[in-house]
Amino acid sequence: MKAAGLSVRTRLRDRLAASDPGMLRMTAGLRMVGSLALTLAVLAVTGAGVTQLVAGAMTTTVANFAIREKRRGAQAVTLALGLPVAMGSVSLAAVLSERTTVEDLFFVVLVFCAVYARRFGDRGTGLGLIAFQVYFVSLFIGASVDGLPRVWIALAVAFGCSALVRFVIVPVTPAGLLARLREAFRARLAQLVTAQLALLDADGDGVDEALADVRAGTARLHETALMIQTRLERGTPDASAARLVQRRIADAEISAERLGLLLLTSRSAERADTLTLHLPGAPAPEAGRMPAPDEATAALRRDLLSLRTQILHAGPGTEGTSIAQVRNRLLGYRDEENLPDCSPALQDVFRALGETSRAVMGLRIALDGPQDESDDTPAAARSREELDAEDAAIDAAEEDEPAEEAKGLRRPTTRAAVQVSVGSSLAIAGGGLLSAQGWHWAVLTCWLVFINTESTGEILVKSYRRLLGTVLGVVAGIALAGLVGGHTWTAFALMLVLIFAMAYTAPLSYTLMSFFVTAVVGLLYTLLHTYSWEVLVLRVAETALGAACGVFAAFLVLPVRTDRRTNELLGTVLERLTEVTEAAVDQLSGGPVVDLLDRARELDKALGELRAATKPLTHPVTPLRGRRDTARYVVALLETCAYQARSLAATAELLPTHPSIAADPRLRGAAARTVRNIATIAARVAGEDAAAGVETGPSFASLLGGSGDGASRYGRITGRVLRHLERLDEAVVGLARPLDVPLAGDRRSDGRAVGVARSQDGSDGPGRRG
Repeated sequence: MKAAGLSVRTRLRDRLAASDPGMLRMTAGLRMVGSLALTLAVLAVTGAGVTQLVAGAMTTTVANFAIREKRRGAQAVTLALGLPVAMGSVSLAAVLSERTTVEDLFFVVLVFCAVYARRFGDRGTGLGLIAFQVYFVSLFIGASVDGLPRVWIALAVAFGCSALVRFVIVPVTPAGLLARLREAFRARLAQLVTAQLALLDADGDGVDEALADVRAGTARLHETALMIQTRLERGTPDASAARLVQRRIADAEISAERLGLLLLTSRSAERADTLTLHLPGAPAPEAGRMPAPDEATAALRRDLLSLRTQILHAGPGTEGTSIAQVRNRLLGYRDEENLPDCSPALQDVFRALGETSRAVMGLRIALDGPQDESDDTPAAARSREELDAEDAAIDAAEEDEPAEEAKGLRRPTTRAAVQVSVGSSLAIAGGGLLSAQGWHWAVLTCWLVFINTESTGEILVKSYRRLLGTVLGVVAGIALAGLVGGHTWTAFALMLVLIFAMAYTAPLSYTLMSFFVTAVVGLLYTLLHTYSWEVLVLRVAETALGAACGVFAAFLVLPVRTDRRTNELLGTVLERLTEVTEAAVDQLSGGPVVDLLDRARELDKALGELRAATKPLTHPVTPLRGRRDTARYVVALLETCAYQARSLAATAELLPTHPSIAADPRLRGAAARTVRNIATIAARVAGEDAAAGVETGPSFASLLGGSGDGASRYGRITGRVLRHLERLDEAVVGLARPLDVPLAGDRRSDGRAVGVARSQDGSDGPGRRG
């Protein structure tokens, strides 16, 4: 019974780790609730009134949300600077409260400065947020000059309690956070293998659903890998250890994604393309049925379960003889040992199982140090030797010089500051017409829709979500106000629950966060004895006005159209893709060793920014269905390109330690066509060369003097390099159609330069995979 209970706890822990990588959202919620509860307790002990309690509660929320730095020392400095900034802001608000015109002008200046401060990085962003939000707190509670000392005490208690909870009660060390992220990666890797197992067993209509789960699991695994990479330098003892963990994480991710692709191919009469794993809604390949159950498929099902077992028991101190036996059997497939008598496509799946098992073993060695080798088979011993040689090569690699940060005035911050200032001025004027007391809600909404947005489309979508969350939150606020009545501490207890939900859901859904914020506001109005049905209706009206003012300013004042923004980011992605491809091919051709995985990480970062920028185009409410389909298609193609480039980079970094891989100078010339095609598409997107077209030609194997996929002539691993190059070339050529880039020699195009946001005819996107 005890063992069963432990198993249930383990499964719950793994599920939580996978759904909230690194427990980041849980930590944010606990910090928010802990600091809020502590603030209220301290103020209550000192005999503070309701107004002070509300001021302290709202300031605590601001102090937690404003901290953006990852290093504890930097967080402490921002909190320390935030207190005098908050006191100055609330004091000015109180002094100017009797001078309406001056107050309005100062508020606009404050808004400009708070947004412009983003150019100074995370600290500037945080201090600007504190200055604006605390000024808003002063307006909300109606602070006066006579009451300033009491408000200052509430602010000091709020910042002090926030610091105490952050650094003492709920601390997060870089090493501890990285350890939790590694657990999340392991859990998500196991979930992906579970989804792949379901794909193996799926039949009929269940195939598309199982494929969707595999696609979602692949994306979540990649998301967690990126989160780990951004924290490696702070969470590992030295740069060498960081590079080693980075390499092993990349190995596991690539191996697991390749396993899913080969499993999908084994279900089909034709080879499944990588795009199938990246394009939302893409159907499973034709003839998507596994053969009738036989010994090979039963063995595959058994081995997928074994791989999942190996992953789930990859933590320190968990490996035993049975796990070693499972690992040894899977590793044997890498050396063609005990491969079942089945189709070549199915045999490739078994080989991929061996590669993934090796990646899991390498990840455990990198994270937990040397393991017991007494149960190793010859295949396991060879894998360990390969991993040791790779580790030595990674440890000897030279680090790249850090990139120099941009200096001087940066246009995006100035533009955003001007836009939000104009929008806020309109919100002050319009909000004052609606209400002499509630106009600040319009300004707050106008300010918030500009936070973390770059284009008009992003601002429009965020405004819609803010308004929707507010309307739903008003309904909840009415219900909660009736439930609480005049019970002050019941209201504060409900606030703690809602604040936790707000912090926990903030990274997931802006609509949900707005809903919980509005519900909290309803409780605050109740505590201040200003609650009424009219007040909440006015809250909705002011929110709608603020959103409208923000959208108006974004579209008419120094606008950044979504097309322009996505084209700029698309150009950056193509530039990073060129860098990774050229460097990987150069190293595979015998060139000097460079840090390829760092370059691959920069590619993934650029692709993530592009994916975020296209969300307004792919939002369900967008009326431009063709552009939505085109945006999804282009991003999916670029994800396919990034996967193939990452795979090339990971393989190139094995040189010269892997016995099955040798440099081939001919690869440089063969891959030149792909590099030229990427440059052609980038030039077309930038509007620099409307006449150039992409080139097509013979396979890479034939360019190297071989045939087929090159596997039989060059060896299985080298053949895989050729396949990655082939798939990358296919995906790059596939980008030509949605981006309106002609084939070389084809001049039927009208010469337009278009980007992610537009389809070939301006109205209709692709309805199938390319």
